Amino acid sequence: MYLVNNIYFFYHNNIGDMMKVLGKNKVTVIFLLLFIFFSFISIYSASMYLSPTLGKLYFKQLFWYAIGIVLMIAVNRVNIRYLYKYSFVFYVVNVLLLIGLLLFTSPINGSRSWYVIDGIGSIQPSEFMKVSLILFNSYVIYGFYKKEKEISFKKEFQLISILFLILIIPSILTFLQPDTGSVIIYFVISLSMLFVSGINKKWFIFLFSIFGIFLFIFLYFYFCKEDLFIQIFGNDFFYRMDRIINWNSGSGMQLNNSLVSIGSSGVLGHGFNHTPIYFPEAGTDFIFTVYASNFGLFGSVVFISILLFFNLYLIHVSKKIYSIQDKYTILGILSVIFYQEVQNIGMTLGLLPITGITLPFISYGGSSLLSYMLLLGIVINIVNTDKKKKAYK
Repeated sequence: MYLVNNIYFFYHNNIGDMMKVLGKNKVTVIFLLLFIFFSFISIYSASMYLSPTLGKLYFKQLFWYAIGIVLMIAVNRVNIRYLYKYSFVFYVVNVLLLIGLLLFTSPINGSRSWYVIDGIGSIQPSEFMKVSLILFNSYVIYGFYKKEKEISFKKEFQLISILFLILIIPSILTFLQPDTGSVIIYFVISLSMLFVSGINKKWFIFLFSIFGIFLFIFLYFYFCKEDLFIQIFGNDFFYRMDRIINWNSGSGMQLNNSLVSIGSSGVLGHGFNHTPIYFPEAGTDFIFTVYASNFGLFGSVVFISILLFFNLYLIHVSKKIYSIQDKYTILGILSVIFYQEVQNIGMTLGLLPITGITLPFISYGGSSLLSYMLLLGIVINIVNTDKKKKAYK
């Protein structure tokens, strides 16, 4: 109740500022309203297969959206340069939270990924690590090119080493939870931002060659030296790898039921709130299956088109803004959103491995949604800051 009262107090006392901020970003607001709509109807339809003990998740999702809008406006009111300046602090705080998960929390479904807070729910630090990783990477890359007038092989190696260190610390901590999906997202963010940084592209040939060698050795032990692999990495990691590598076997009940639900929906679907068959994680990982089974091919094309237009909008924003540092940030945000969209929808269709990655803005989850609302707030902040600079000039 205390939290609800504070949210109401914020709305009541800042409604004018909020309307002003949102009014200047009509395109973003339109996409946000569409995401809220698709999220609500999808989670509502998934409720028929969710445990009653979870409560009405579609109302809880609206509550998280309300908090997310508060955070989005709050982020917009902070000078974007301060967010970059203190990004190291945000990063360290998230690292400490990840360490705390391994030391002080009890496993939930075999994973130490959440802090459970009575009366509020659970908080997943790995979701917020994505935000701090984007900001901190942007700060480091921009600072490097601003400082170095002549870029040499040695200097570029230093930059790659620093970014790798920034990446590997949360990756190891998150992997130990275990949460392989989030680790992949960290790598997507860092590699994407490094790629657009202007670094010599020969580095990527080198990096992917090294990765290929290690992958070959890793898979050799996995397939040919199973006992030794288990001794080194443990049974848990072996079964996690087995789940990813054998994703296309189609033997899992979750994937089979997902394919049946989508495949039987036809052009117009089974109808709203008519999901024909049960599958686990209907409100989170497999939320697209719920939507596609309800609204069929036509509804899915409309939905995916909206996601595509949102991504194109982010690309458009990155091209228009003046600041190179802000471009890095926007493209980092785009990379994580686009990857999660492709991975989530792809895994429900049996095209990609099931990695437990949610669909941004649509799947139920407080931490996931709040992290993306923070990213949306950063986008709005960058757009508004860029407009002020151009108006001043």
